Amino acid sequence: MFKFFTILIHLINFFTIVYMVFKEKRPANSIIAWTLILYLAPFLGFIAFLLVGRRLNNANMFGVKDSEIKIFKIYNDYIKEREVLKSTNKNLKNLDMIISLEAIDFSPYRDDNNIELFSDGNIFFEELLDSLRKAKKSINIQFYIFKSDDIGSKILDILEEKARSGVEVRFLYDSVGSRSLNKAKVRTLVEAGGKVGEFFPSWLKIINLNMNFRNHRKIVVVDNKLGFVGGFNVGDEYLGKNKKFGYWRDTHIKFEGSAVKDLNLRFLADWRYATKEVIDLEKILVLDQTELRPANDGMQIISSGPNLSDNYEIKLGYLKMIQKAKDYIYIQSPYLIIDKSISDSLKLAALSGVDVKIMIPGKGDHPFVYWANLFYAGELLNSNIKIYHYDKNAFLHAKTVVIDDEICSVGTANMDTRSFELNFEVNAFIYSEKIAKEQKREFEKDIFKSTQLTLETYNNRGRYVKTKEAFSKLFSSVL
Repeated sequence: MFKFFTILIHLINFFTIVYMVFKEKRPANSIIAWTLILYLAPFLGFIAFLLVGRRLNNANMFGVKDSEIKIFKIYNDYIKEREVLKSTNKNLKNLDMIISLEAIDFSPYRDDNNIELFSDGNIFFEELLDSLRKAKKSINIQFYIFKSDDIGSKILDILEEKARSGVEVRFLYDSVGSRSLNKAKVRTLVEAGGKVGEFFPSWLKIINLNMNFRNHRKIVVVDNKLGFVGGFNVGDEYLGKNKKFGYWRDTHIKFEGSAVKDLNLRFLADWRYATKEVIDLEKILVLDQTELRPANDGMQIISSGPNLSDNYEIKLGYLKMIQKAKDYIYIQSPYLIIDKSISDSLKLAALSGVDVKIMIPGKGDHPFVYWANLFYAGELLNSNIKIYHYDKNAFLHAKTVVIDDEICSVGTANMDTRSFELNFEVNAFIYSEKIAKEQKREFEKDIFKSTQLTLETYNNRGRYVKTKEAFSKLFSSVL
């Protein structure tokens, strides 16, 4: 029997490799990595492939429907068009980026937003709780990780209270990220009149075989007028209460303005997939003339996720920012597993005189990822790029890019292959000198809590570290 199963697994693995080579649009390094895994560890490799190796084969499975875009364009008619933008010279120097992001995805530019930046979990959650309590009409809330601990219970209690009072509450969570969520509390919310959706659940109750294609987005929209997006999930560790991680350093934004409806559309597209609810989008999204606001902070909401178009929208947005930078590029990310396009663009920018600084955690939440981070960081040091390890008594989870006191990005996408190609993400690309300078100041403050990784230090690392790096690099395309 064992011999039979061994032969069967080898046959399955062989045809899996053939399928990856001839039928899937998958990078060569990913195919090579999975071939090694399936060959060297047939049984464990087969299980790993089931969990994290499979690709999505339905084009735009979770995308925004054409019918929704048509409705949304009615709303867009009220916003300044490109020609108006040119004639007023408003953000003219960034018009190339605005146009490119609009062309990549349906991501219109909005110039009437008021944005507030948060870098501390205690302040962020205090603001979030207060905003939820003030909701009058609707709450749309979505997190990758949502735990039933102290902060999670507080949020669920407010949602329940609001649902009972007649506020329309929609609560969407990811099946894998929120696997520890107390389902009894969720049922209580439903009994109170709230609506609940679970993203991409498995037909198995104990284990979810769909470890890829997770909804990594963190979105809150209150009354269709106030939006939150960024890196914080919901759990006590994000308030610095977990001894393993210590202080949690993250970045989130709260904003008002026309871009809130763009964020809401992103939520509703995910909600539609998860729940199949029919929603009158025209009623929700069409902008009344009285809602128009004076020009302030410009913004584009960019979402990305696995589909057969392989646009990798947020990755292309990052690339465009790197290519535009003339003075500096500051990047924060918990993961630094980058492909050649990102790596070469950063190297070229640094060699052109741009001040490139990248900050990653001083400790890892996953061992393989930490050593892979170190390998890619080491590759960049030769090009005069400065690498910083954040405080080892804390954890850096922020996903931010800022350039030239002009443009910054805050959202859910890490600087890694999983965020670019396998997860569903959403970022705010912000065109505001005020917000860009504020993000730059936060980065510079974080440098005082960080240790710079120098080329000399990296070259003098021990053989054991080099071995772990090499092993992690080999499988970095599947992390």
